[in-house]
Amino acid sequence: MSEGPRPSLLFVTDLSYEARGRRYCDEDIHLSSRLREEFDVALCHPRDAAALLDGFDMVVIRNSGPVLHYQEAYDAFRARALELGVPVYNPLHGRGDMAGKQYLVDLSRAGHPVIPTVDRAADLGLLPAAPEYVVKPKLGADSVGLRFVPQAALPEGDDGLMLVQPRIDFRYEVSFYFVDRDFQYALYAPRPEQRWVLEPYAPSAADLEFAGSFVEWNSLDHGIQRVDACRTARGELLLVELEDLNPYLSLDRVAEPVREAFVTRLKASLRDLSA
Repeated sequence: MSEGPRPSLLFVTDLSYEARGRRYCDEDIHLSSRLREEFDVALCHPRDAAALLDGFDMVVIRNSGPVLHYQEAYDAFRARALELGVPVYNPLHGRGDMAGKQYLVDLSRAGHPVIPTVDRAADLGLLPAAPEYVVKPKLGADSVGLRFVPQAALPEGDDGLMLVQPRIDFRYEVSFYFVDRDFQYALYAPRPEQRWVLEPYAPSAADLEFAGSFVEWNSLDHGIQRVDACRTARGELLLVELEDLNPYLSLDRVAEPVREAFVTRLKASLRDLSA
């Protein structure tokens, strides 16, 4: 008895995208080759996704670069995917970076353990005193438009468009990687001045509870999420970013058994989505 046709998968990536300290293309070449073991896979640039997606059973968005570099094409892709009902991985209703950085303001206001964040001049007084502050676009990515200022301030007309945060004195940054809601591995940068020199990190139960709480908050049943946090000088973890669109996975920084377990779990998640 012959097997039925394999699910077809449109793998959206920008193999030419250059990132500081990382080679995004290597990760996607490896990951797409592993997915071919169970799916019929085609790679395409994010600008081509809207025109191609109706020929596939599902779409996987991977290292496609910051959306702000191709916002019009991304908006067209979202609209077309919703119109056709093609499953997208990650699903398009994510509440984290997929929807901009408003979630940092909302979570901060609600008292969650995040870097204190406001987006309006009237709320600047809610920020703790700090020797320096960070101002960045709410729809920014990869530090585009980010600047440091000596005082918490927003230029006139930037209400709702920019985020203001205190510049945190932290020991290190750490990232927790999840498939669906299952924790996979963690990596950290023990030297803050070398953000992308990552090493395996053994999280405590409290660390996993911290990271898992944001994955639960995001309510995505399928998908890859990366919870980025910083360990403050006082020892607490604060959320820096909840990346739920196309998080870089740093798979070259984990041991082979961990990488294999991740690929196995990802395949299972995709099979479930396509069922």
